[in-house]
Amino acid sequence: MSPDLNLLVSMDALLQERSVTRAAQRLGLSQPSLSAALARLRRHFGDELLTRVGNSYQLTALGERLAEQTSLALTWTDRVFQTRADFDPTESEHEFTLVVADCHLPVFGRVLADLIQRQAPRVRLTFHHSTAQFVHRASDLLRAVDAIVLPQGVLVNMPMLQLYRDRWVCVVSSDIAERPLDQEELSSRPWVFAYQHPFSALSTMPRLAQEGVRIRTSVTTEDFLSVPHLVRGTDRIGLMPERVARLHPAGQGVTVADLPFELGDLLESLWWHPAHERDPAHTWLRAMASQAGRVVEQS
Repeated sequence: MSPDLNLLVSMDALLQERSVTRAAQRLGLSQPSLSAALARLRRHFGDELLTRVGNSYQLTALGERLAEQTSLALTWTDRVFQTRADFDPTESEHEFTLVVADCHLPVFGRVLADLIQRQAPRVRLTFHHSTAQFVHRASDLLRAVDAIVLPQGVLVNMPMLQLYRDRWVCVVSSDIAERPLDQEELSSRPWVFAYQHPFSALSTMPRLAQEGVRIRTSVTTEDFLSVPHLVRGTDRIGLMPERVARLHPAGQGVTVADLPFELGDLLESLWWHPAHERDPAHTWLRAMASQAGRVVEQS
């Protein structure tokens, strides 16, 4: 079977919807057309891709792998057709996609969105949630997005620019904030961590161990913005970047705690795939990101 972009679109719909009927509705095509496309795909791959289980369909093991690859291929195809010889932000309807952690959105993301809206009112900005799985496969997945925001020390061999500095802080419930967080207190109380990555740039464990602190993790969450809510009214200690911790409204039960030592800095940076390096639209985006980083740094 020779490459067929239309068949790729059909395959994406079939694998995402897991239903010929829903895939046909999604694409505005007839069910016989999608059934014929599925038959061609099954012959080409030598696999059923979709198998009936009871009253529904499930993906085969190959279908599961192809679902992610097909989606990425279509995203990359869309990016190819968006590419232009030049870029006029005042007229463009380009869509930029950034992968960020939730702590970046109210700090950097908001500033970037405001800058872009003022200079390029028709340009669209899409944020995707950062995950450990994405970071592990960043060299491949960065082809399908414009950039990812991560601290320095997480990625290597990728172009980047520095955005702004942040630092790790602890947050505690306001009703027990008077209790000093010495080594004994830090070792005896339960902790809340977000993104317990194995990446050194996102871990304070070595610094805490250096100060003789024995960590007892009580709660692990997938986002930083939930940490204050998991700390308030408890004896837990939460760990998060200072800029987002300071955004939590004063008087709502959570306080940034004073520690007898520094936990370390975060140098937040924008990373992208080398394939985007000379794209005029991407060059403009990097300039906007750099400007947004300076605004955050000065705030």
